[in-house]
Amino acid sequence: MTARGGILLALLALALLVVPAVADRYVLSVLTTVLWFAYVGQAWNVMMGFAGLLSLGHALYVGLGAYASAALFVHFGLGPWLGLWAGMALAVGAAAFIGFLGFRFGVRGVHFALLTIAFAEVARIGFDHIGWTGGSAGFFIPVAANGGDDLLNLRGSPTLFYYVILAMTAAALLVSQRLLHSRLGYQWLAIREEPDAAEASGVDLFAARIRAVVVSAAMTALAGVFQAFYFNNLFPEQVFSMGRSIEIILPAIVGGIGTLFGPILGAFILTPLGEGLTHVIERMGFDVPGMKQLFYGAALVVIIVFRPDGVWPWLARRLKLVRRPGEEA
Repeated sequence: MTARGGILLALLALALLVVPAVADRYVLSVLTTVLWFAYVGQAWNVMMGFAGLLSLGHALYVGLGAYASAALFVHFGLGPWLGLWAGMALAVGAAAFIGFLGFRFGVRGVHFALLTIAFAEVARIGFDHIGWTGGSAGFFIPVAANGGDDLLNLRGSPTLFYYVILAMTAAALLVSQRLLHSRLGYQWLAIREEPDAAEASGVDLFAARIRAVVVSAAMTALAGVFQAFYFNNLFPEQVFSMGRSIEIILPAIVGGIGTLFGPILGAFILTPLGEGLTHVIERMGFDVPGMKQLFYGAALVVIIVFRPDGVWPWLARRLKLVRRPGEEA
């Protein structure tokens, strides 16, 4: 990254830190949603952008993290910072099993993506019938009686949740940067570009791919924990839905798959525009179901046609934020 890019990044970080002091509740909720999608987009990007493994069922890991932490909190009084380990363990176990089935039996590309969709759908149907977690009627987390901020139990004001997801997004960026420039990261890139050549050079394809899947799943499960305690309710039809999986991958596709800042930029483009469009239509007195999904679809078509590599690589070159094309990844 160039000096100009570093300055702009520092200014963005500063702006995000001071936003709660000047923004109202609605703006803060939109920014929280933006950062959540930036985070999960980064988590998905580890798997697809770095290792070239297409997943269309990442809602599975969101749901496992959310339900595990919520159930432990409601039934056993364990705080989310303890429950997240159970959620991450479930997500990692599921991801390792899916990866084992796919990689051991040579399921690749679109067929591997279909496998991830199948497991997410199985989870959706299964949690619809689990009474311990509310089933299809929903699972509800009680709100703190005193209404104050309680970071230990992830209970509190929108400002608390905003700073938590901001910290998670920053941490995901740093972790992704370290992974990408590690020995494992270079193995992932080699597998993504030329798997046969990577294997011939001594890379264990199975082990490297499994690591990409489980790292991505663990990161995504943490987003599920945040979602559960932010909204205080969980419905299988929403949490595990195919639509949620598509929303997770869109920021990286729009921003730039395989880049570090692509998922963040994509989330800042898609979410505010989608929320703004919905708000304007509601203010006009119209009820148009699926308008946000229609907008996302249109945005995806525009990106594929005009910026197939995503917005970030083009923007980084135009504003000279990176030293040379591709270095920002």
